[in-house]
Amino acid sequence: MDPAHPWHPTAGPESAARTLDRRQGPYGEVVLRQRGPAAEGPGTLAAPGSDGPVYEIIANGCFLMDTSDGRSERLLVDAALAALPAGRAHPAVLIGGLGVGFSLARAAAEPRWGRIAVAEREAAVIDWHRTGPLSAVSGEALADPRTEILHTDLVAYLHDGAGQLPYDALCLDIDNGPDWTVTEDNDSLYSPAGLAACRDRLTPGGVLAVWSAQPSAEFELALRNAGFDGVRTEEIPVARGVPDVVHLALRSA
Repeated sequence: MDPAHPWHPTAGPESAARTLDRRQGPYGEVVLRQRGPAAEGPGTLAAPGSDGPVYEIIANGCFLMDTSDGRSERLLVDAALAALPAGRAHPAVLIGGLGVGFSLARAAAEPRWGRIAVAEREAAVIDWHRTGPLSAVSGEALADPRTEILHTDLVAYLHDGAGQLPYDALCLDIDNGPDWTVTEDNDSLYSPAGLAACRDRLTPGGVLAVWSAQPSAEFELALRNAGFDGVRTEEIPVARGVPDVVHLALRSA
């Protein structure tokens, strides 16, 4: 935690969306908001479908995710594990983006995973998990000895692989999808060079899983052109609109 920025909730009406924290960082503004009735404490979280508090993360005015569901974030990790070659013992996973913590919590709840690393570039998001209300999602996972939080930009981390151990799975959820990035810098992740960096960080037979708010045939083609095999897309139904998806691709063994 950055001691200069402890988590302190901001008072406001219980029925409206309330800003709990607002930070200006090197990549722009990030905001944590609460919808629904006031929480009893930082560890309180609404169950799906309940009337309790829901927390959401906004980056540069763009909604990223909230704690109302989490099915697609969990599927991101489950689908990556299922796509790995059978019999691989204690695979290592890198989760790109801590978000509201559902992907990390899912990985830590699965004993088959070995090393679990999470790359998160926003100090505020890390604080909200360590000392703020999002600890309700990630508290047990953060205490897991397999877990390591990397305060770093994912794109830069993937390109700078010198001396770093490879991963069996990359689970990336830092944007609303390849066609809808949070910042312009993230565009490079889905470029030929960015996908090559992802491939190079994977072990032979390793899997790349990328969350998106909508399917992208163009991204599937980009994955094939980058030398990935077994490219496919899994859909996650949502209440309204097109389904969320997870794009999956394998590094050749």
